[in-house]
Amino acid sequence: MDILLYLPGQAAEITKLILIASAIFLLVPLFLLLYIRSYNQHKKEHIFEKEALTQKLESEMLKTMVEVQEQTMQTIATDLHDNIGQLLSLTSLTLNSIKLSDSEKAKKKIEDSLFILSKTIKELRSLAKQLHGEQIAEKGLANIINQEIALLSKTGVFNLVIKNNVDEITVRSPEKDLIILRLFQEIVNNIIKHARAKTIDISARIENGIFYLSVEEDGIGFDIISTEAQKTGMGLSSIQRRLTLIAGKIIINSEKNKGTKILIEIPYP
Repeated sequence: MDILLYLPGQAAEITKLILIASAIFLLVPLFLLLYIRSYNQHKKEHIFEKEALTQKLESEMLKTMVEVQEQTMQTIATDLHDNIGQLLSLTSLTLNSIKLSDSEKAKKKIEDSLFILSKTIKELRSLAKQLHGEQIAEKGLANIINQEIALLSKTGVFNLVIKNNVDEITVRSPEKDLIILRLFQEIVNNIIKHARAKTIDISARIENGIFYLSVEEDGIGFDIISTEAQKTGMGLSSIQRRLTLIAGKIIINSEKNKGTKILIEIPYP
């Protein structure tokens, strides 16, 4: 029989190794248990965060849908004001300029008024298409602006001075072109309603990637700084709001009894 003899130092070393091995056997399962517990906890937290994120996204989507609906309604209201409102203003202006003493001219103005009213009905029917800029894509900005100028000319109230290269404008961005058209209509509408002008000078051009629209009239003008000038309802505020959408800017020069000049600059396309 072989007898193993351990020196005191060796026995202590063996005892130390046994203790370490025992500690490892005890700690490894404990570590695994803690790891599994931590993993499950993180998994639960992840599921909770995912559910919370899903709820937040659903809430944001609902909020966005409401905002889109509100914006759509605001767009419809503004388009009704700018486009249909302008046509009705032109009709009213044409009818008010009728002089019964001249039957031939009166008949012509009545016919023009009926034409504008007919156009108003068509505009109402095609409002949905206009909101998406489909008419701009079909006819082009140049043609539609020329139609607007022709309607303004039919009233016989204003002396129109047209200096532009609007015929050279092609459809590049239907959405932006639609906003430009609405800006033009709003400016003209404000002149019809408030300016008491006799002459309107309209200029449009594209130069170095910028679309310039200038409208000048010899009406009563207004004080830009005054509070009343800032309370123009859907007038200047509507123009400012539309320009913000397309990174445009506006310069207004006006004095009382000296008319108003509006210059709009828009990156194009």
